[in-house]
Amino acid sequence: MTAKLWGMPGSLYTARARSYLIKQHVAFEEAIPGDPGWPEVTKAVGRWIIPVLQLNDGTLIQDGVAIIDHVEAQGVRRSAYPATPRHRAIAHVFELYGGEGLLRPAMHYRWDFDDANLDFLRTDFVRALFPGATPEVEAAVFDNASGRMRRARDGFGVSPETAGAVEASYHRFLALLDAHLAKHPYLLGGAPTLGDYALIGPLFAHLGRDPYPVAEMQRRAYHVWRWVERMNRPQALLDGYPSEALIADDGVPETLAALLRFVAGDYLPELAAHVAFANDWLAARPDLTAGTNGLDTPGARAIGKARFDWHGHGIETLVMPYRFWLLDRLQAALTPEGKALLEETGLGALATLRTSRPVERVDNLEVWGAALN
Repeated sequence: MTAKLWGMPGSLYTARARSYLIKQHVAFEEAIPGDPGWPEVTKAVGRWIIPVLQLNDGTLIQDGVAIIDHVEAQGVRRSAYPATPRHRAIAHVFELYGGEGLLRPAMHYRWDFDDANLDFLRTDFVRALFPGATPEVEAAVFDNASGRMRRARDGFGVSPETAGAVEASYHRFLALLDAHLAKHPYLLGGAPTLGDYALIGPLFAHLGRDPYPVAEMQRRAYHVWRWVERMNRPQALLDGYPSEALIADDGVPETLAALLRFVAGDYLPELAAHVAFANDWLAARPDLTAGTNGLDTPGARAIGKARFDWHGHGIETLVMPYRFWLLDRLQAALTPEGKALLEETGLGALATLRTSRPVERVDNLEVWGAALN
């Protein structure tokens, strides 16, 4: 029996785990929530959430980062964690930005272009959630799923007023990433790392697969589109590049530095606002018990909304402790060399932004740890 990855073809977070397993040559089967075994998985995990990796002994691992870390601990052909300090800092920056900072364009380009996307999405969702449904059930299943996702889109700051800014920001990011990938097959050179596996989530599942945005990517950013293909193949597919080595001497070419500066402008305002909101929220709950999420619903992922200025718009977005867990991981990986690089590229605040309680992952949930002194 091989491992089983529970997820969906169009799922952003499934894409990260899938790509990693493929690149590590891990034998696995992919299963959808429409399969008969899914109710038992959700019962064991405690909520409906993907991806989940089911091991041969029945062990369940939920969350793409947790899946990567489990496989890494078993020994892998090529670690996702760079060995050098500046590259490791960059990998963690894009682990945070890829999975969280690109949610605005991912949700906008999926749910705001119905003329191009809707027929594809309806079939894609229903085939994963309820294969073989009658037309009536199919409509109900898709209306329920798409309704929830459209509400989530709003929670990430996408609106008719911000749509132009979302598109301009994404086009700038695509251009910068395309310029970098024209010279390097992956973010840090000849092999994928944590940053690549985070970026592939939105850049494949939403932006490199749904009809409207994939055409945009192919037209605007050939090298990004080719990287998306490369990230879903077991071989390196170096396209003429000489080796799988990372950029020599812990180097940061200007194309990569430009991407880091973009992240500073595009994502730091949101992250800073979220940390400030969380600290106010925590201060209002002095009796909060460690090991809980502080909410009435244990599986809830957001503690509220924070307002901030983003590219000329005042927007509100959902504050999710999972991001603080990723931020803690980044800070734990920083060395003086990594901190210096962040300062040089406008990301210095990532070394000091923190909530008054750390976030831990316990039993597949993001929970607050003990208060910091």
